[in-house]
Amino acid sequence: MKIYTKTGDSGSTSLFGGTRISKDDIQIEAYGSVDELNAHLGLLTVQITEAVWLQRLKDIQSYLFVIGSHLATSDKELKTKLPQLLGDNEKKLERYIDEMENQLQPLQNFVLPGGGLRSAQAHICRTVCRRAERRVVSLSHSNEADPLIIVYLNRLSDFFFVFSRYLSKIDHSSEEYWQS
Repeated sequence: MKIYTKTGDSGSTSLFGGTRISKDDIQIEAYGSVDELNAHLGLLTVQITEAVWLQRLKDIQSYLFVIGSHLATSDKELKTKLPQLLGDNEKKLERYIDEMENQLQPLQNFVLPGGGLRSAQAHICRTVCRRAERRVVSLSHSNEADPLIIVYLNRLSDFFFVFSRYLSKIDHSSEEYWQS
């Protein structure tokens, strides 16, 4: 099977199920942003040596594939055959956030992105996650986007923020704070 099909040369692409739409459609923007987040998260995972965190990040990556499959599908019948979106998956992220925050100093100022390579990559994941969330919100105005996806992406961006601070701490990197 060849990787190039030439079917997208006119600026259109296929959704899961075969429906063709423009490559700049908000649906493509939404799942493309989730895919971009997953790629940035992949770059972060190759820098993680702590087994528990590596497994957690791999689980997040897998769930982002589930989210992407739902965003890339318009056919309601086909969606029933996809792996299910989990209504309590954000609770896992909240537990991780609480676990990390218990080890961090309370936040007093805005944190500048950085704080070491791993922390900086977590900040990139956070900002791409926020964009993905915005694209899914836009999609929800004109199409069906499961509200569980928006909740999860919102919590995930919070996770990446706290994870960046946590990585700074365990890597003994200084956090830099914004000064007005």
